[in-house]
Amino acid sequence: MSWSDVVHWLNIASRLPSTEAEGPGRRAALWVQGCNKRCRGCCNPAYLQLVERELVSSSSVLDWLEDAHHAHDLEGVTFLGGEPMLQAQGLAVVAQGAQSLGLSVMVFSGYTKNELDAMRLPGVDQLLRYTDVLVDGPYEANLPEHSRRWTGSINQQFHYLTARYDAQIESDGEVERVLEVRLRTDGLVFVNGWPEKILR
Repeated sequence: MSWSDVVHWLNIASRLPSTEAEGPGRRAALWVQGCNKRCRGCCNPAYLQLVERELVSSSSVLDWLEDAHHAHDLEGVTFLGGEPMLQAQGLAVVAQGAQSLGLSVMVFSGYTKNELDAMRLPGVDQLLRYTDVLVDGPYEANLPEHSRRWTGSINQQFHYLTARYDAQIESDGEVERVLEVRLRTDGLVFVNGWPEKILR
């Protein structure tokens, strides 16, 4: 039995079927719950605690992603957090399925690639095998990024693991920070993208 035949579970903090603020093109976005990095100034502090939020099978998330792709003509899916590498086994199943749908996969991690190579967390090798772009490194509030999209601080690095994208996606001219605001059916407001935009 291979790793992909096992039922893997994901603890999802939030998800969007379509966004244009979390990577190149129109994408689905999955935020996982739980992170042990505790970066000062984290833009998702509610997603740090290691508690159960929405516990779902990776296969059901893949079904959701396929429906989102058909509804919104997606370019890809982005995994954020929390810390995706703590749930790499389940996300690897979703990433493999996303690739089979023709979607690109982008992953944000507070761990550097060197740390990931050394730590050998379960499922990370499989997840990176189906990842097009990895953005790695902790958020450093004293090193703000102003010239690249999607990164919060200048220490964070893009790793192009396939030929699907290259460094042109980081800026290709003027960098526009995108912020999306949604009013949910429960009356709460959901904000994603670049939160500093509303502070300047």
